[in-house]
Amino acid sequence: MSHNLQMIQSTYENSPQENAKNLKALLDENSSWTEAAGFPYAGTYVGSDEIFTQVFRRLATEWDAFQAKVHTYLADGDKVAAFGVYSGTYKQTGKAFEAAFAHLYHLKDGKIVTMQQIVDSALVNDALK
Repeated sequence: MSHNLQMIQSTYENSPQENAKNLKALLDENSSWTEAAGFPYAGTYVGSDEIFTQVFRRLATEWDAFQAKVHTYLADGDKVAAFGVYSGTYKQTGKAFEAAFAHLYHLKDGKIVTMQQIVDSALVNDALK
């Protein structure tokens, strides 16, 4: 098993607190994190502070039981892909959803350089209405 794969798995396979701690440790100061067009948090965020403020803090405060459960990982050198299902309930509407996602990571020298999200954002957005 590749070291890059093990590092990315450590950001999904533990408690939410441990996953967040591991992710923060893997983010380069200039990491670029792209949330898919159409997703409620769409855009590209740079650096740990912006990524955690604009994405993860919002997921934690705007949703009940938001999860990203990975079912498949693929590794190829400095790239790791994680495929899975998001789920959660949007607090303002009380509506739950499940949507397939893919995350593609590019790592360099043990740090995440970029992450690109692909998701069925229509299913997520339906929960917001």
